[in-house]
Amino acid sequence: MIGRLKGFLLEKEPPHLLVDVQGVGYDLLAPMTSFYQLPDVGEEVVLYTHFAVSETSQQLYAFHDKQDRQLFRQLIKVSGVGPKMALAILSGMEAMIFVRCVMEDNTAALVKVPGVGKKTAERLIIEMRDKLKSWEFPAGQLPEDGSAVLPVAGNKSFIAEAESALVSLGYKPVEASRAVSAVLDEHEVQRSEDLIRLALRAMLPG
Repeated sequence: MIGRLKGFLLEKEPPHLLVDVQGVGYDLLAPMTSFYQLPDVGEEVVLYTHFAVSETSQQLYAFHDKQDRQLFRQLIKVSGVGPKMALAILSGMEAMIFVRCVMEDNTAALVKVPGVGKKTAERLIIEMRDKLKSWEFPAGQLPEDGSAVLPVAGNKSFIAEAESALVSLGYKPVEASRAVSAVLDEHEVQRSEDLIRLALRAMLPG
């Protein structure tokens, strides 16, 4: 089974990636936490992958590091949590933020993820707590608070791309539009990745 890919990044339209590996184009889905680490289109990239098979589809998921893939694999073992929900969780929270939510019984943060209700959040905490006790994170790995002002873009196509990505992650169009607008009211951004990051952080506080 495919566990790792090394090739050239052809396309990145959150949450979709297209990577050329010796002439073969691999269509991948990746969480936004991995998108933030990607190089520019045309550059070489190394990704860790997970192949998910269901009755209706087959999909290859990609992650920037093994830790995110490990967490993804643990998440989809939880009853009621499929790959789409796991992708949404990893898109809105750094791995260590999710671990902290679990360890602190923070259901309020988890229910903000699209598709995660109170019962699912409680089940995530119960089933994941013991599995995450051994996880360690290096000092200084906490994500930035997003308060810095980023350069403004020359065109606004990235806004539509950001809204589309949020919808793909399970948010309603009106929720995506509202979140993006709120971020733009407070920040100046030039990339869809930055806009998505801030919108998700606002909707999924850790």
